[in-house]
Amino acid sequence: MSTHAPEMPIEVNDETGVWTTDALPMLYVPRHFFVNNHMGIEEEIGAERYADILYKAGHKSAFYWCEKEAELHGFKGEEIWHHYLKRLSQRGWGIFVTEELDVEKGTAKVRLENSCFVYQYGKVNRKVDYMFTGWFAGALDQVAGNLGFAVRTKAVQTQSGAEDGCDVGYFEVTPL
Repeated sequence: MSTHAPEMPIEVNDETGVWTTDALPMLYVPRHFFVNNHMGIEEEIGAERYADILYKAGHKSAFYWCEKEAELHGFKGEEIWHHYLKRLSQRGWGIFVTEELDVEKGTAKVRLENSCFVYQYGKVNRKVDYMFTGWFAGALDQVAGNLGFAVRTKAVQTQSGAEDGCDVGYFEVTPL
């Protein structure tokens, strides 16, 4: 396996220690730390309840991120979507591949390879990448609004690499 340096700009404020990529402050934490916290919350409140909470928070955060990145880089429409998935991939969540995208209709299909959750959970025969689901609807809602389309979306995870017989995850975005 080959490696390479990060492909995104990272600046660290000398006075505060805050890491920034593009226009937004970031956190850099070990994957096991993040996923173990995720698993701990899931154990306490249940995966379904946790997924609902993360969906709403993820939608809001993805919309905000896409809005700020579009402003910083002057991106429009699909450029924002592709930049978002590229940055997610570059930050170690997994490799996100857009298989289908129609902004005007409010539809998308995303394949997830090498999910950080699947690495930590292993083959548990259930969807474990649900944290990402709201991200795709939030991103597509922002992109659609950026182009003046009124469509609003919802997203679902249809497959996880943690499920038996599956090597990758899939997410589908459709209009509300």
